[in-house]
Amino acid sequence: MAPEREAVAEQVFVALADPSRRSILAVLASGGPATATELADGLPITRQAIAKHLALLTAAGLVTPEQGERRRVRYRLNSAPMQVAQQFLAALARDWDSRLDALKKQLGD
Repeated sequence: MAPEREAVAEQVFVALADPSRRSILAVLASGGPATATELADGLPITRQAIAKHLALLTAAGLVTPEQGERRRVRYRLNSAPMQVAQQFLAALARDWDSRLDALKKQLGD
């Protein structure tokens, strides 16, 4: 995998490591775009904590901020980086599968 795609996958994995960020992504996936205040209303996390998590999710490319009415920013889920991470995992699995198959053959199955 190209280094830039690997870097994207790494950012996704870092973002997904935190259960609060996974909860935010789940809410956005099920309910559509939302503001930090709307997310805080539905999650057991303060608005300030939500804002920090959204900044990391934005940096990872997993959410996209959009200007709304009255200067309110809504965050929309962006699945493209997640697809890069899935491709990274699939390639890793293929590499492991081929190595395990070679080991099985060498050991005489």
